[in-house]
Amino acid sequence: MAVKIFIKRSVTASSVPGLDFLLRKMRTICLMQPGYISGQTLKRLDKPGVFLVISVWDSLENWENWFNSPERREIQLEIDALLGEETEYEIYS
Repeated sequence: MAVKIFIKRSVTASSVPGLDFLLRKMRTICLMQPGYISGQTLKRLDKPGVFLVISVWDSLENWENWFNSPERREIQLEIDALLGEETEYEIYS
């Protein structure tokens, strides 16, 4: 069963270009992962610096494999350095 992952991140205005770059880097690697179906990055209009990524996977297992992969964790560490708060993950089917 396909799952959708909603990933919310907030950064200061000065960190937006850096986050944009890292999200694109992550998406490029994500495209090659087993079970990845699609992804979309949304920028909140009324609150600059708030991003919502919607990631679609063919199974929870494939999402978890990606989530725990060294490639993703490495980029997430860079993202964490920019964030003003923790990344939020919500998983839906």
